[in-house]
Amino acid sequence: MISRYSLPKMAGIWQDEFKFKIMLKIEFLVLEAFAKEGMIPKQVVKRIKKKAIFDLKKIARIEAKTQHDVVAFVNCIAESIGADARYLHLGLTSSDLLDTTLGIQLRHASDILIDDLKRLLKVLSEKARRYKEMVCIGRTHGVHAEPITFGLKLALWFDETRRNLERLIQAKEAVSVGKLSGAVGTYANLKPTIEAYVLKRLSLKPARISTQIIQRDLYAQYICTLAIIGASLEKFAQEIRHLQRTEVKEVEEPFGKGQKGSSAMPHKRNPVICERICGLARILRANAIASLENIALWHERDISHSSVERIIIPDSTLVLDYMLNKFIQVIEGLVVYPDNMLANLVRTKGLIFSQRVLLALMDKGLPRQKAYDIVQRCAMKTSETSLDFKENLLKEKEVLKYLSSEEIEKIFDLGYYLRHVDKIFQKVGL
Repeated sequence: MISRYSLPKMAGIWQDEFKFKIMLKIEFLVLEAFAKEGMIPKQVVKRIKKKAIFDLKKIARIEAKTQHDVVAFVNCIAESIGADARYLHLGLTSSDLLDTTLGIQLRHASDILIDDLKRLLKVLSEKARRYKEMVCIGRTHGVHAEPITFGLKLALWFDETRRNLERLIQAKEAVSVGKLSGAVGTYANLKPTIEAYVLKRLSLKPARISTQIIQRDLYAQYICTLAIIGASLEKFAQEIRHLQRTEVKEVEEPFGKGQKGSSAMPHKRNPVICERICGLARILRANAIASLENIALWHERDISHSSVERIIIPDSTLVLDYMLNKFIQVIEGLVVYPDNMLANLVRTKGLIFSQRVLLALMDKGLPRQKAYDIVQRCAMKTSETSLDFKENLLKEKEVLKYLSSEEIEKIFDLGYYLRHVDKIFQKVGL
């Protein structure tokens, strides 16, 4: 829903304004820690906090010359502070600021995505209960198999989404870390107590060990988690696309008033949102590959991961936020066609009951292969003639040797297939 759409909020997390505010806060906290340990005068901290400002345009001008964003940031702040600037950035390396800032950004981004997933769970829960008993055909290999309910499809999506929520919570915890351990992670110029003070106030965990950077397997875990969530959304959206095909038309994504499906064909109502979700999932997977390639760096660090992360981390969070909100919109407005579900259910003229016939014959003592051949022969006649499966069974002498007409009639009971739906819903927690 537009009123709850969170993309602008997500975008703000990755803006320079927000990033530099975090970096300045870190610098302030480091100064506080120094003062607390008696390493610099407390008055210095007060003066710097009062004077320190940054200007995005000025930072950009300095960076154009220095070719280093953190140096540009520190120089800009130093100009506003004056003589006290000599206390700024003491013992820190650029990645102390950047990786710790990234931990905060990812925590904020995760909170938005977690909220998105919780809203999707709520919508899926409501729809699954609503369509719990709406019978439709289950398909394997794209071919009619046996009856299920549409609610079961949605219950499965609900359960998978709940797993994705658990994965994201774990991934958020993994990347909610920071480090202030210096150029190669040895705390040579900055004591561990300084790091502990700062990160506690930022609600981040200190990396147990680091080099110049936090190790990139943590961020790979995070981006791969987003890719898994995207793949689930693709799976759900692809199912809707298949079910919206003209030949099937069991469900349809919402089509707004005034919306157009084609510039050439006015009748078209295309599943464009679901198609878009499927396409964007590919970006998340591609970004996951890039995140895995970022793990291997030279010695205590090189910078080959940095340019990649500046693209894949913001983009992945933005893309997934968008996908989740669009899919919530699809599920909220999903159009369901129960009559078409029933029409499709009988399209194969009763062949969907073939396994029950097979089991009934075996229960009478027939070897499985013999029973299978008899049922398959009747099934093939149904596929090749206008007679339905039950009629062909009633004409088959081999079947009537073992099953009465009353027993055959009882086999064609939809309720048999759906008798455990309540139990499945209970297992899922719906």
